[in-house]
Amino acid sequence: MTQISESQFDDLANLYEDMASWPFRRDIELPSVMQLVGDAPVLDVFDFGCGSASYSRMLKARGARRVVGYDEAGGMLRYAQRREEKERIGIEFTTELTPDFDRQFDLVLAVYVLPYASTETTLHAMCARIGKLLRRGGRLITLPIHPDYEPQPEYYEPYGFRLRPVNPDPYTDGGEVRLELCRAHYQASVSAWYWSAATFERALKAAGFVSVNWKNPLPPGVQGPDSAPDELKAYLRKPHSILMDCRLA
Repeated sequence: MTQISESQFDDLANLYEDMASWPFRRDIELPSVMQLVGDAPVLDVFDFGCGSASYSRMLKARGARRVVGYDEAGGMLRYAQRREEKERIGIEFTTELTPDFDRQFDLVLAVYVLPYASTETTLHAMCARIGKLLRRGGRLITLPIHPDYEPQPEYYEPYGFRLRPVNPDPYTDGGEVRLELCRAHYQASVSAWYWSAATFERALKAAGFVSVNWKNPLPPGVQGPDSAPDELKAYLRKPHSILMDCRLA
């Protein structure tokens, strides 16, 4: 995460790790992302804003040649590093985006990273920095706040969180959105920022990306919201996030 206050995340490692088992992540987000990633054995992957490194471990287990997890939140990264010390599956971790990483990766995965850009200038800087990590023709897969998310906070409460827009117009570019986690004994809140599809595409184009494909999350084998399990239908009709598959020139 670039220019993001790490204090929001330092104490959330255990919560973020547990969230991987929440139904909307376990049954929708994680399989949707991994299906989009596709075959990984020949890939060098940079997990940008890796958090507790759930995706880093999944990518390594799928056979990625190299996986580097990056996060500025010290608490998150310490958790991931301690787990790597025990399991020794071969993930590297860093808190700094040094020039040594430039043009070394086929894929950058940035899950829930771009929403923490609080200004359009910061968003452009984040996209540019991500672009520098990729080889020519490399991919960025990222998940922002869905441009058409449901602004009624209670809508997502059955899935363990609320999205509470601060602005009267919930679709204001650069508008703050409070992400409130509210499952079981967990209660936590962080700030994110809403950006429109046009603003994302403008920032990515400026960073050298030549294509941006948008895809709603959908579990493998499910044709649409109406054919999903009942407990997932409402989320799939109005997902809070969307997959962006971006290709560098």
